[in-house]
Amino acid sequence: MRLTSSAAGLFPIAPTPFTADGAIDHGSVETLIAAYLAAGATGVTVLGIMGEAPKLEPDEALDLTGRFIDGMPGLPVIVGVSAPGFAAMRSLARAVMDRGAAGVMIAPPPALRTDDQIVGYYAQAVEAVGADVPFVIQDYPLTLTVQMTPKVIRRIVEDNPSCAMLKHEDWPGLEKISTLRGFQAEGSMRPISILTGNGGLFLDFEMERGADGAMTGYAFPEMLADVVRLQAEGRRDEAHDLFDAHLPLLRYEQQQGVGLAVRKYVMMRRGFIASAAQRKPGAALSARAKAEVDYLLARLAAKDPRAAV
Repeated sequence: MRLTSSAAGLFPIAPTPFTADGAIDHGSVETLIAAYLAAGATGVTVLGIMGEAPKLEPDEALDLTGRFIDGMPGLPVIVGVSAPGFAAMRSLARAVMDRGAAGVMIAPPPALRTDDQIVGYYAQAVEAVGADVPFVIQDYPLTLTVQMTPKVIRRIVEDNPSCAMLKHEDWPGLEKISTLRGFQAEGSMRPISILTGNGGLFLDFEMERGADGAMTGYAFPEMLADVVRLQAEGRRDEAHDLFDAHLPLLRYEQQQGVGLAVRKYVMMRRGFIASAAQRKPGAALSARAKAEVDYLLARLAAKDPRAAV
């Protein structure tokens, strides 16, 4: 299966489950896959920023990718292959594509500043991984510090037929989605899939601006899938009601530095993974922070019974 511009729905960014001693927890990979399938995932993304990819050995990264490909047959698996140099990017990209991945995600390095530098970087990245490999542009200026305007994204899309998707994580970014869909409507940019990130924090309105779905991590992936589905069905108020019920926990999970710790803690409480451990270096939640998350879960359970853990 190859990634196409028609991709839509929920592509969770999968965390990497670890045991307390830092080994990959293969049993939890299986339970996590089962949870994503039950949540209605239409694909998955591995080795993303929240997947602790830089902490993995190359053979671990390929093995983890293979487990998701085998565990989610018929669904596209996207693999983050961003690297400081093109040799490492090429090696991982070709390996995961040979293993059965649907495409790769490429983030721009922080050193890029001008529009021409950004466009040129993606041209070189495509040359490195191969023009036959479908790829996702990762637009995440809050973390990567690279500012991509809609016109730059259009140039990348038009210059590279293998570009199938934009992972949109600008903040604020609603107008960017509208501008890109405007380019598409006027015929100056071919259609691509737009999936959004930022922990789902703006998913309610991103869908209304023309996003095709979510590619992000949140401890309740079924909520993300439901909001995408409800908006697609035109059930706007129901989508916002469900989103609003989860917003306090979404906000808590968006804290810089401890967001992954919060997400893994809730996923552990829900039985998705056996341990909230991160491979070192990694943040840990204090007893007080865990109590606050438990409080938010209890309040959420009054509106969404899936939070009753």
